[in-house]
Parts: sequence; C-alpha cells; structure tokens
Amino acid sequence: MDLAVGSADGDRYDRQKRIWWMDMDAVSSARVLVAGAGALGNEALKDLVLAGFRRIDVADMDAVEVSNLSRCALFTDADVGRSKCLVAASRASAMAPGADVRPLESSVQDIDVWDYDIALGCLDNIAARLHVNAYCMHHRIPYVDGGTDGMRGKVQTVLPGGPCIQCTVNRTHVREMERRFSCTGGGSMYVPRMASDITTTAVIAAMQVREALKIASGRRDLCISNITYYDGSLCEMFNAAADIDPGCPNHTG
Repeated sequence: MDLAVGSADGDRYDRQKRIWWMDMDAVSSARVLVAGAGALGNEALKDLVLAGFRRIDVADMDAVEVSNLSRCALFTDADVGRSKCLVAASRASAMAPGADVRPLESSVQDIDVWDYDIALGCLDNIAARLHVNAYCMHHRIPYVDGGTDGMRGKVQTVLPGGPCIQCTVNRTHVREMERRFSCTGGGSMYVPRMASDITTTAVIAAMQVREALKIASGRRDLCISNITYYDGSLCEMFNAAADIDPGCPNHTG
C-alpha cells in the first residue's frame, strides 16, 4: 500500500517541533556567532543550519589545510588554501532555504559589533576563548564553549551572571595563554600537533548546538550548569562543578 506524504512529512521541522519546549520561530530569528570554522566549527554550522538557525556569522582567519579534510564536512580537496570561513559559510548556507551564514575573515579579537543572541566557541586556543568569553559576559550574551583533545572533549555553557571560562582558568591555562593550539601547528609560534577525531568533534559540536536550541527557546533552565566532560575511549560523560571566582574580572567592577 502506498503511503501518501501528509502535512507533517511536508514540514521540514515537524519532528523537531514535537519536542514540546522547542520554539522554532525563536530559533530561526536568533543571531548566532560561531567563533572558529575548523573541525568543531564545521560540525556546529552544519547542526545549526539543519536545526533551523538562519542568522549565523562565522569568524575565522585561517585557510583550509589537507589535514582538516578528515574532520570537516563542509570542506573538499578543492578548498585547500581557501578561506575556512568563506567556504564554510557558503556550504552551510546552501544546506537549508533561507539560511544566511555570513563569513567574518578575521580573528575574534577583531570583531567590532557584538549584537548576537548566542555565541558558540569552536576555538583552538585559550586566549581567543577568554576574549570571546569576556565580550559575551560584558554584552550578556550566552556563550557555549567547546573543546576537544583526541577522544576527549568538554562543553561549558556560560550564562549571564553565572560562572564563566575565566572563573575556571588555572595555572596551566595561564602558561599556555598565548600559545595557539592547532592541529596544523599554525600561529606565531610552533605548537605540537594535537590529536583530533571526527567522532569526538561531532559529539561536542552537537552538544553545543543542543545548548543553543535550549537558549533560543527560552529554556536556560535546561542548560549545562557545570562543565560537561566527554571521554570517547571509555564511553563516559561526567560533570565537574564550576563556581564563580570572586576575583574574576568579569564578575567585578
């Protein structure tokens, strides 16, 4: 027996709307910044566009490397040497009607206008994370930070008034502040290449976009309240407490 396509199957987001708290109008109208267009940024952009976000800026100053191709769904061999954010923005925009993904060919430190509703950190270094974190705290923009190292990864959701990335910085972070962690060893000084895996990247980016969906839908109460760590080797996930540091410059003054 042939099954006719009903109105439910003709709605791109019908299944998503069945999540009772999902607000697709708010999702489509939210302005999102994706800081970084590498492995995490590729996965985050893909998930954002497919999930219904339509107003997205992606910032990155790097070019596509051959070593990116095993983890970046939006890049092909022909893109090697081209701007990461230009390629990623173009490919992501083509994934859904009405998607407007704009490239910002610059470092996050050069972004002048912070009029976003949500920011996703898909960065490879601590200094850039702290910069985005500080600006988001100042402008009261929810910030979802993601990071990976081989089979491990973490996600921290920073909501206005709550603990931020700066609150959790330790001595090791300070020592590494100006080092640019990159799988390609780029930057002003050499940094050993770090392990990276597409499955870990996919998990962490998906968690970041899920947090963005909660925020856009007005359900901040459902967001990660601590730092969530993921270990793909052991198939484990756990939370570590994150508290406001009384000496954090983002909470004083």
